[in-house]
Amino acid sequence: MTMPRQRGLTEQAADAAIDSACRLLRLPSIRNEFSDIADRAIKDQMTYRGFLAELLMAECDDRARRRSERRIKAAGFPREKSLRSFDFDANPNIDPATIHTLASCEWIKKSQPLCLIGDSGTGKSHMLIALGTEAAMKGYRVRYTLATKLVNELVEAADEKQLNKTIARYGRVDLLCIDELGYMELDRHGAELLFQVLTEREEKNSVAIASNESFGGWTKTFTDPRLCAAIVDRLTFNGTIIETGTDSYRLASTRARAEEPVKVS
Repeated sequence: MTMPRQRGLTEQAADAAIDSACRLLRLPSIRNEFSDIADRAIKDQMTYRGFLAELLMAECDDRARRRSERRIKAAGFPREKSLRSFDFDANPNIDPATIHTLASCEWIKKSQPLCLIGDSGTGKSHMLIALGTEAAMKGYRVRYTLATKLVNELVEAADEKQLNKTIARYGRVDLLCIDELGYMELDRHGAELLFQVLTEREEKNSVAIASNESFGGWTKTFTDPRLCAAIVDRLTFNGTIIETGTDSYRLASTRARAEEPVKVS
């Protein structure tokens, strides 16, 4: 398809031609922002090259934003969490410098694991989701899942002769976030299937886990001591371990709000 070309277009005709061309070339950001950028170019006396650069950068920035949003959505996070919204003052066990270093995602680039260990309400899931979101925003493929959900999916896949396909799918993502590991006991079959996923990813792609049990208590989740030791080894070798403590900052925050005096208007 070719578009008619003519010189001396009126402003209205030029705008219509730009709109049509942007639709044809699939440049939605330029189509939406062209008018504002053109007005700003006149005001700032931009050169033609400067004006063109502004248009193209607007399209590039918007495409990057949309890709980031798609990766975050594909990760399957249950809710939005960010590092900016985490209250480091409420939990001094979590070092802000360590977390911001992790946010650079070098550990994912190096295929290293991350373990967040601590009681409920100490910020494990918040950190897991927030760091996973940072990774997705930086271009990494991320997948979030609960430990029990992952094991159930693997068991069903094994029953349906789809296990290899499912393990390969979990093996391909750059970062696999497993939440609530240790909350429920896994039977030997389920634990072995989880071990297969971890083995598939070992030293090739990163795994980040959040657990309310210290490693010494994992024998309650993985009842086979040898299998438990092998899983701990997979999740800690060359990795980062962050202990978030035992004091629930969520509970402390709730109590603090309850103790605030009621304002009488």
